[in-house]
Amino acid sequence: MAKIVIIDRSLDETQVEGKEGLSVMEIIRDSGFDELLALCGGCCSCATCHVYVDPTFSSLLPAMSDEENDLLDGSSSRRAESRLSCQLFFSDALDGLRVTIAPED
Repeated sequence: MAKIVIIDRSLDETQVEGKEGLSVMEIIRDSGFDELLALCGGCCSCATCHVYVDPTFSSLLPAMSDEENDLLDGSSSRRAESRLSCQLFFSDALDGLRVTIAPED
Protein backbone atom coordinates (compact mmCIF):
# COMPACT_ATOMS: atom_id res chain seq x y z
CA MET A 1 0.00 0.00 0.00
CA ALA A 2 1.19 3.51 -0.81
CA LYS A 3 2.41 5.69 2.06
CA ILE A 4 2.22 9.34 2.97
CA VAL A 5 4.55 11.10 5.41
CA ILE A 6 2.85 13.67 7.61
CA ILE A 7 4.97 16.22 9.46
CA ASP A 8 3.14 17.87 12.33
CA ARG A 9 3.71 21.34 13.75
CA SER A 10 6.34 19.97 16.15
CA LEU A 11 8.18 18.64 13.07
CA ASP A 12 7.57 15.02 14.11
CA GLU A 13 7.20 12.73 11.10
CA THR A 14 4.64 9.95 10.90
CA GLN A 15 4.22 7.56 7.99
CA VAL A 16 0.67 6.36 7.34
CA GLU A 17 -1.13 4.40 4.65
CA GLY A 18 -2.53 6.53 1.90
CA LYS A 19 -5.87 5.31 0.64
CA GLU A 20 -6.54 5.71 -3.07
CA GLY A 21 -9.31 8.21 -3.78
CA LEU A 22 -9.34 9.90 -0.37
CA SER A 23 -8.23 13.48 -0.05
CA VAL A 24 -4.96 14.12 1.75
CA MET A 25 -7.07 16.03 4.30
CA GLU A 26 -9.16 12.90 5.02
CA ILE A 27 -6.04 10.77 5.37
CA ILE A 28 -4.47 13.23 7.83
CA ARG A 29 -7.68 13.63 9.84
CA ASP A 30 -8.40 9.87 9.89
CA SER A 31 -4.83 9.26 11.10
CA GLY A 32 -5.52 11.21 14.29
CA PHE A 33 -3.84 14.54 13.60
CA ASP A 34 -5.87 17.07 15.58
CA GLU A 35 -3.75 19.98 14.34
CA LEU A 36 -5.48 19.90 10.96
CA LEU A 37 -8.89 21.40 11.72
CA ALA A 38 -10.55 20.96 8.30
CA LEU A 39 -13.55 22.89 9.56
CA CYS A 40 -15.47 22.89 6.28
CA GLY A 41 -15.07 19.13 5.87
CA GLY A 42 -13.39 19.39 2.50
CA CYS A 43 -15.60 21.91 0.69
CA CYS A 44 -12.71 24.28 -0.12
CA SER A 45 -14.20 27.12 1.87
CA CYS A 46 -12.05 27.66 4.98
CA ALA A 47 -8.32 26.93 4.41
CA THR A 48 -7.98 25.17 7.80
CA CYS A 49 -6.46 22.16 6.03
CA HIS A 50 -3.46 24.14 4.77
CA VAL A 51 -0.33 22.05 4.24
CA TYR A 52 3.08 22.44 2.64
CA VAL A 53 3.75 19.83 -0.02
CA ASP A 54 7.28 18.60 -0.65
CA PRO A 55 8.25 20.27 -3.96
CA THR A 56 9.36 16.94 -5.48
CA PHE A 57 5.67 16.01 -5.72
CA SER A 58 4.46 19.29 -7.27
CA SER A 59 4.42 18.00 -10.83
CA LEU A 60 2.22 15.06 -9.79
CA LEU A 61 -0.48 17.26 -8.29
CA PRO A 62 -3.42 18.91 -10.07
CA ALA A 63 -3.16 22.60 -10.79
CA MET A 64 -4.45 24.89 -8.08
CA SER A 65 -7.96 26.23 -8.70
CA ASP A 66 -8.72 29.95 -8.42
CA GLU A 67 -10.84 29.21 -5.34
CA GLU A 68 -7.98 27.38 -3.60
CA ASN A 69 -5.56 30.15 -4.54
CA ASP A 70 -7.89 32.84 -3.15
CA LEU A 71 -8.29 30.99 0.16
CA LEU A 72 -4.54 30.53 0.51
CA ASP A 73 -4.03 34.24 -0.20
CA GLY A 74 -5.78 34.89 3.11
CA SER A 75 -3.18 32.89 5.02
CA SER A 76 -0.31 34.67 6.72
CA SER A 77 1.75 31.47 6.42
CA ARG A 78 1.37 30.92 2.69
CA ARG A 79 4.48 29.69 0.88
CA ALA A 80 5.24 28.50 -2.64
CA GLU A 81 4.53 24.90 -1.61
CA SER A 82 1.19 25.72 0.08
CA ARG A 83 -1.88 23.70 -0.85
CA LEU A 84 -5.24 22.88 0.70
CA SER A 85 -5.13 19.20 1.54
CA CYS A 86 -8.84 18.82 0.79
CA GLN A 87 -8.06 19.54 -2.86
CA LEU A 88 -5.38 16.84 -3.21
CA PHE A 89 -6.63 13.33 -3.85
CA PHE A 90 -4.29 10.50 -3.05
CA SER A 91 -3.26 7.83 -5.55
CA ASP A 92 -0.53 5.21 -5.71
CA ALA A 93 1.40 7.63 -7.95
CA LEU A 94 1.85 9.79 -4.83
CA ASP A 95 3.52 7.02 -2.81
CA GLY A 96 5.92 8.68 -0.37
CA LEU A 97 4.18 12.07 -0.51
CA ARG A 98 5.46 14.35 2.26
CA VAL A 99 3.24 17.08 3.66
CA THR A 100 3.79 19.42 6.57
CA ILE A 101 0.81 20.79 8.47
CA ALA A 102 0.98 24.59 8.17
CA PRO A 103 0.77 26.87 11.20
CA GLU A 104 -2.73 27.85 12.31
CA ASP A 105 -3.76 31.34 11.20
